[in-house]
Amino acid sequence: MKSAVETLNPTRVRLTVEVPFEELKPSLDAAYKKINQQVTVPGFRKGKIPARVIDQRFGRGAVLEEAVNDALPKFYTEAVNEGELNPLGQPEVDITELKDNELLTFTAEVDIRPAIEIPDYSGIEVTVDAVEISDEDVENSVQQLRERFATTSVVERAAAEGDVVTIDLEAKVDGEVLEDGVAKGVTYTIGSGELLDGIDEAVTGLEAGGSATFTSELKGGSAQGKEAEVKVDVTEVKARELPELDDEFAQLASEFDTLEELKADSRKRLAQSRRFQQATEAQEKVLDALLELVEVPLPEKLLEEEIRTRKHNLEHHQLGQMGMTLEAYLKIQDKTEEQFEAELKEQAEKGIKTQFVLDELVNKEKLSVGQEELTEHLVRRAQSSGMSPDQFAQAVVEGGQVPMLVGEVARGKALAVVVEAATVKDTNGEIVDLDDEDETDETAETVEAAEGTEDAAEEASEERTEKSEG
Repeated sequence: MKSAVETLNPTRVRLTVEVPFEELKPSLDAAYKKINQQVTVPGFRKGKIPARVIDQRFGRGAVLEEAVNDALPKFYTEAVNEGELNPLGQPEVDITELKDNELLTFTAEVDIRPAIEIPDYSGIEVTVDAVEISDEDVENSVQQLRERFATTSVVERAAAEGDVVTIDLEAKVDGEVLEDGVAKGVTYTIGSGELLDGIDEAVTGLEAGGSATFTSELKGGSAQGKEAEVKVDVTEVKARELPELDDEFAQLASEFDTLEELKADSRKRLAQSRRFQQATEAQEKVLDALLELVEVPLPEKLLEEEIRTRKHNLEHHQLGQMGMTLEAYLKIQDKTEEQFEAELKEQAEKGIKTQFVLDELVNKEKLSVGQEELTEHLVRRAQSSGMSPDQFAQAVVEGGQVPMLVGEVARGKALAVVVEAATVKDTNGEIVDLDDEDETDETAETVEAAEGTEDAAEEASEERTEKSEG
């Protein structure tokens, strides 16, 4: 076999492959054997029909077609390996010449990973928010804890902001009550903004037994996005009572004996949370700075497929689970379809570029992924997906996504190398030390977000469920 590689552009090549006919013989024998098992010829036992009879009855061309279809993947793979190519996606194959007992010639056009030159990245400098915890931050944190320990009691008065009301709802569109527009015994805290727009104004001032009607745009259900006339009946009003902020509350709500100890712990937890946010911000900014340094040509077909995949995942996984259409989502986001498509393309371009650049860094820095690192990453991904590690692992294996997880960890390690080499300062001009034992997994999360792979395991799980049901 002979092969030649023609570069069409930085991300696409054409392979021209010549195969001497003798190298087709194994596939030709297999074709005769396969046809032998599929057809019946009077006077011959099944599987014992001579090749000349098959040629006479069914045509030599049918045998050659079967043989070529069987042999093409093998010869294509050999040509790819010979040319030391990194193909992306399926090739477009064209048989240019087939001379019986002489020669097979075919071409294969395929996208490839572009050659990338990683420049010196040690000069990258980024600025992140400083970790500053104010007394107000601590007070707000303690107040949130206090809210969780609030008690309620029934009151015989008009409902006011902060009260908890029990209500019945009935929604009409064009004068007709919706099948899914009736709800009874709903508990709602006035002012929380967790239900329909306009409900706070409607129930404020009503006592138990009172009713009101208001107009609101429905956020979900069969008439999502439509204006509805909503009738609300208040069946009960409860006042919320917050515990006193004292040492007794600290003992009730925590393992601490005094309120001051509780506040000190809240300050410590807030600082840890802000440091994590700071590290994430640093990783994102370092990644953006690295991508700015590298010129990466993007394969056109790969980009188109990535855009299609992201749109499908948004519509059928994320929005689908919420019962929301893309049109409703765009309306909530106040975006036109053109703006959405432009953002989707930009995200897809960044995702592909991130993967190419960090994969090249993995090779350049000779980074590898150990079993322990992969297991830790798998457990974290399982937690974020709401699955057990065993369920998640099964979904990933059956979805053929183990290499994807290995790639995520490896690219996370590559980004960690760049972050370590970069200079990170906070808004006060202080050098930020990002040395952390969990840094690799944190950078893996940053890489996932940039590449848009956060839902891959959930998608694998859903695909596995759909196949088993089908």
